[in-house]
Amino acid sequence: MSELQELTQLQTQAEAELADVKDDRQLEAWRITWLGRKGLVPAAVKKIGSLPKEERAAYGQAVNRLKQAVQAAYEARKQALKEEAMAAELRAEGFDPTLPGRRPSVGKLHPISAAMREIVRIFAHMGFQVYTARDVETDEYNFQLLNFPKGHPAREMQDTFHTTIPDVILRTHTSPGQIHVMRERYPEPIRVVLPGKCYRYEQVTARSEMMFHQIEGLAVGKQITFADLKGTLQAFVDQLFGEGRRLRFRASHFPFTEPSAEVDVDCILCGGKGCRVCKYTGWLEILGCGMVHPNVLRNGGYDPEEWTGYAFGMGPERIAMLLHGVDDIRYFYSNDVRFLEQF
Repeated sequence: MSELQELTQLQTQAEAELADVKDDRQLEAWRITWLGRKGLVPAAVKKIGSLPKEERAAYGQAVNRLKQAVQAAYEARKQALKEEAMAAELRAEGFDPTLPGRRPSVGKLHPISAAMREIVRIFAHMGFQVYTARDVETDEYNFQLLNFPKGHPAREMQDTFHTTIPDVILRTHTSPGQIHVMRERYPEPIRVVLPGKCYRYEQVTARSEMMFHQIEGLAVGKQITFADLKGTLQAFVDQLFGEGRRLRFRASHFPFTEPSAEVDVDCILCGGKGCRVCKYTGWLEILGCGMVHPNVLRNGGYDPEEWTGYAFGMGPERIAMLLHGVDDIRYFYSNDVRFLEQF
């Protein structure tokens, strides 16, 4: 038998023995026998040196093919045994890999955060910019510069959280941001919304919380009128709730606007028939608004003889209640996953 025939026979024998391997222990024994340092394949490679020169080239090529074939067969069998072991383990556990996987629980926006983003998005399309003001304010910015002098009876409407530092408080509304933005941007025209948290020492009910959110709107320019304010709010309501909703402007009073109004929308929960949330009136207040008071314009650096402006403020919690048909504001802060998963 020639040397080349012996190599062919070696490959056939190696593959036959490999096919009978059933587990990793047998595979390792086969590897040592055929591919180990003293194995049959390395021995065949060393044999090149003992051959006549004219036979070495052909033999070298053949023995390299043998080595590559045996090595490839070993890797293939090793992978096959690994897959067989995994399949056996899955069968033992009763796992069916063809079944669809379970979707992992993922986080999502809180309904109030989603409502705030939608409100900001609508006003951004109207050209309003977002301005962020601080939560901790001074009495001067929260009250005095907004036409609430010390001792003013309107202060009794807002129960304030005071800090241990005199005249430093948690803001009761987002309106102090009006003074900040006017003083920063004077003498430029302004069109901003100011979203944020507010704090009032109030009884927690189905319609109120002691910590809540507000979104303030402010526009300052020349020849701005109440008609501009009404048009802006009607466009906002049409985009938020859909066209066809009715608005009602009721004369009101806020120290920082004159004239002032409260804006109601026909109750989406009851269709105007009356329910607990709308106090059985068919209307639900969604915001307060008015023309910026001359004193506030002056405190912001704008001459009220030359500049005018309007302002409005709304609660995203109330908007979220309307959008989702929720009749109790406390549900939003109960951290009940069963409730929050619905949004």
